[in-house]
Amino acid sequence: MTVAIHPSVDNGIKPAAAGFAGGTLVCHCTQDPVEVKIDSQVLHNHACGCTKCWKPQGAMFSVVGVVPRDKVSVTKNGGKLKIVDEKATIQRHACSACGVHMFGRIENDKHAFHGLDFIHSELSPQSGWAPAGFAAFVSSVIESGVDPNRMGSVRGRLKEIFGGEYYDCLNPPLMDALATHAAKQSGVLKS
Repeated sequence: MTVAIHPSVDNGIKPAAAGFAGGTLVCHCTQDPVEVKIDSQVLHNHACGCTKCWKPQGAMFSVVGVVPRDKVSVTKNGGKLKIVDEKATIQRHACSACGVHMFGRIENDKHAFHGLDFIHSELSPQSGWAPAGFAAFVSSVIESGVDPNRMGSVRGRLKEIFGGEYYDCLNPPLMDALATHAAKQSGVLKS
């Protein structure tokens, strides 16, 4: 039996459309949905196993990426947005009616990812978004209830999908960005 990861990767990954420059994210409300305009292609899109990211019903992983913060604007029903956890590093803005996370923002200007907002491009009716390219925080699916004895098959499925690109943290370029930022903050590296 094939391990289901997420609907957007389980049946094959569609490539990004050339020149795609964004679209609109829509929550799951049937009346007065929240809409968020994204004026950018998604970057570093990945399957995420953490327990904080929003996942569609039945998905083991979320699929989440980043866009520049200044390319995100709430265009409809923003009054329905509430921050899920005010103390979390990523302030996830979710629809208070349906619970869908519309975007996540890092307010700490000292964080390496400040200026980037986290989005779920699957919430967009437009096609052409960059697909997930790797999996991160893979072991964290255990924290959401996946039997640890299934991890071999989970990692095997991720290897099928991403060609071996899965991590128990972030991918090397993002980990390098975090480490570089920390080294500059501490003075070990000069800007």
